[in-house]
Amino acid sequence: MAFAGAGGYQNLPSGNFSPQIYSQKVLKFFRTASVVEDITNTDYSGEIENFGDTVKIIKEPTVTVRAYTRGTTVNVEDLADNQLTLTVDQGSYFAFKVDDIEERHSHVNWESLATSSGAYALKESFDENIIAYMVANVASGNTIGSDGSGQDVGFGSGEVDPANLLANHARRLHVNDVPEENRWFLASPQFYEQLGQSVSKLMAVEITGDDASQLRNGRMTDRIVHGFRLYSTNNFAASSTSNYYKVLSGHMSAVATANHIAKTEVVRDPDSFADIVRGLHVYGRKLLRSKALFLEHILVD
Repeated sequence: MAFAGAGGYQNLPSGNFSPQIYSQKVLKFFRTASVVEDITNTDYSGEIENFGDTVKIIKEPTVTVRAYTRGTTVNVEDLADNQLTLTVDQGSYFAFKVDDIEERHSHVNWESLATSSGAYALKESFDENIIAYMVANVASGNTIGSDGSGQDVGFGSGEVDPANLLANHARRLHVNDVPEENRWFLASPQFYEQLGQSVSKLMAVEITGDDASQLRNGRMTDRIVHGFRLYSTNNFAASSTSNYYKVLSGHMSAVATANHIAKTEVVRDPDSFADIVRGLHVYGRKLLRSKALFLEHILVD
């Protein structure tokens, strides 16, 4: 509920720091901005509320197929019910205060301004953490470039066309029997600059059919390109050397994430005449299929 004010008191008169309203709006802004929410399995988010919560994820059983001829005795195998545990062991927070005498700022829509700012900061922290987790958990042999096996790839005259790189990632996921539906490709803006300049003109309007770039959740276009939904992010950790950047492809089933805006509250500052607004975001992540991730290091021209 909004804080009551004395007669004639006009500081933030709309009561925009109601914690219930603030919590809902932070979550709304967060979900329309996070790339990770679009490329991971988020089915378990509704099952967590607090730091330390766990979710049990049942693994899909492996069924053996055997040859059969007339009269063959059929061997019936037991199904395994192995499970993985997703633990909410990550968290981030924001906190700021508004002084009581700041009546001159009463014309500012503090609810909208602070909500979008807080949600954006949480999104950046969340995306950075999960993307780093995915990069660190790519299966052995699924990395190519400076930090793994294979040859470094660069773009330029006589070198690799970015469109061909996308096709190569698709082939590698095919080899690992990764389903075609719900595949994604995540890259920094440098890659999409090269893609837009390449001879393939893959991002051109006449190819994609888009009148404008689709940037919600970092998505570059609504069209599927070589089986991938294309996303852009600035949240890859820096490569070990400055002349490389990363691209990552995979399937939504590779990593599960669960996150929750655990608490938003307004409290009085004990050291001044001000309200402190603070929020806690908790989340967890769990690798489900390491072979459904593929990482490549791109050499900058």
